[in-house]
Amino acid sequence: MPSQEDMKAALQAYIDGFNSGDPAAVVALFAADATVEDPVGNPPITGRDAIGEFYANAVASGAELRLDAPIRGSHGDAAAMAFTVEMPAMRIRVIDVMTFGEDGLITGMRAHWGPGDVETS
Repeated sequence: MPSQEDMKAALQAYIDGFNSGDPAAVVALFAADATVEDPVGNPPITGRDAIGEFYANAVASGAELRLDAPIRGSHGDAAAMAFTVEMPAMRIRVIDVMTFGEDGLITGMRAHWGPGDVETS
């Protein structure tokens, strides 16, 4: 199992890759058969190709991610982060929980946010 420090570093790399406009850097953090559920309740996106398309679209939207608190580790195979997605016409407050495989790659990402977490301008 990856260490708490490794999981936190992966989540920081996720933020950094996204904000630098590099969806490939984000996708490289995921296992080949990983899933993304964004938001929780939507059908999961499965596999690197589909995840790559998801993040390419997200980065192209002009969104930026801003951490709201320190990234949190766990005693298990998961880490979480609270952040705000800043977009030109809206803001979304999110908590992502990511699980990791033995190799340190993300096996699952679940984005927790709902209608009440979206602000429009």
